[in-house]
Amino acid sequence: MVKISVKVKAGSKQYLVEPAGENQYVLRVKEKALEGRANKAVIELLSEYFDIPKSAISIIAGFKSKNKLIAIKKD
Repeated sequence: MVKISVKVKAGSKQYLVEPAGENQYVLRVKEKALEGRANKAVIELLSEYFDIPKSAISIIAGFKSKNKLIAIKKD
């Protein structure tokens, strides 16, 4: 399992993953941070970026924060 630190910028005009250091990323998602929509978009974006299933990605800290800790299960 790999843990990465993510800073989410919700309500952006585009979807974007920007590496910001070792195991650190800045994610831009179009969804607003309402009712978990941005969290769902974060998982979908990381799934596409790392080319892994969404089920392999989980948010382990920062559900209601823009700074999140994400666990990625790698086989």
